[in-house]
Amino acid sequence: MLITMTMSNACHPKTDTAAKAVCAAATERSLDADIGEMLMVGFRGIAVDSTDHIWRDLTHFRVGSVILFDYDAATGRRGRNITGVQQVQSLCRQLRHIRPDLLIGIDQEGGKVSRLHQRYGFPAVASPKLSAAEGDDSVRSCARITARMLHDAGINLNFAPVADVNVNPDCPVIGKLERSFSASPERVTDCCRIWIEEQNKKGVASCMKHFPGHGSATGDTHKGLVDVSKTWQKKELQPYRELVKTVPMVMTAHVINRQLDPDGLPASLSPRITAYLRDTLGFQGVIVTDDMAMGAIVNEYSFETALRMAIEAGADLLCLSNNGGTYNSELVPQAVRTIKRMVADGTVSAERIHASAERVRALKAEVRKSR
Repeated sequence: MLITMTMSNACHPKTDTAAKAVCAAATERSLDADIGEMLMVGFRGIAVDSTDHIWRDLTHFRVGSVILFDYDAATGRRGRNITGVQQVQSLCRQLRHIRPDLLIGIDQEGGKVSRLHQRYGFPAVASPKLSAAEGDDSVRSCARITARMLHDAGINLNFAPVADVNVNPDCPVIGKLERSFSASPERVTDCCRIWIEEQNKKGVASCMKHFPGHGSATGDTHKGLVDVSKTWQKKELQPYRELVKTVPMVMTAHVINRQLDPDGLPASLSPRITAYLRDTLGFQGVIVTDDMAMGAIVNEYSFETALRMAIEAGADLLCLSNNGGTYNSELVPQAVRTIKRMVADGTVSAERIHASAERVRALKAEVRKSR
């Protein structure tokens, strides 16, 4: 419930000017905190101190989640946040010292999408495709190693398992990279279930991706819009249909799927596709966008428009990786100002922001309890 709904005496229209000022300030603090909970941001640095903008973003702007990368896209260099096992552990301790309830996320799927890589001293984990081909024991072993690795590092959110069905083995960002467990939706579902179970045991929240299915794509949303309307198959929904009650987070893709949204909006910006996930499949957890720095978004929409559409679509967590073609240390202040302006002019309601923030807070509470 919003502060304005609970502070009935202080916020009554007939109270004096001073009381109204107190109420307005409390309401703004509540809105600021709620906006911060909706932001997952990336940053440069293998350590954090009070001179870094991420310190400001976590304290002043109340950012509630971060995402770690080993590779910096703008410079083409490795070592953005990750250089070694002890360094990552130290970085996570520093971040959590600033904000104890912080969600620290990463893409640690195994195989080619492993931010915690062997080159930095972390254990090797087979790709989803290879592990699934070797049987459930192999899948569970990979999931268990990954969960322990993340737990020990201090990371409490993994953008895995990949729920994409391998409809198109030549998909440049799924099939060709061996990120899909299988062409069988039943096998994908079983493997995802195993990963969710093992990560739960270590207090690592799982995020299934990329809803409503990226496995049939012929293009790469990192580079631009990708339309799966003619290639997508309903069986790609099966892992979500089976597991929405067990997974706390789902990532929406930037793919266009006119079978689910005739308007042709990317799934991450589509109210229809979010409604399908919520109302038809019954998912009640946190919906996070795929990276808003990807070409499918930045090449087509302004920053303000993309934020507005994602929020209006029903996204709870906006992934602002700051890891695209350019790096912007003022990304968070810009995002916060933009969202506050949308609330002020009535484009987005404060209640809408609050609902998403509460979902994120509920997830954080479950993560803290399980660790």
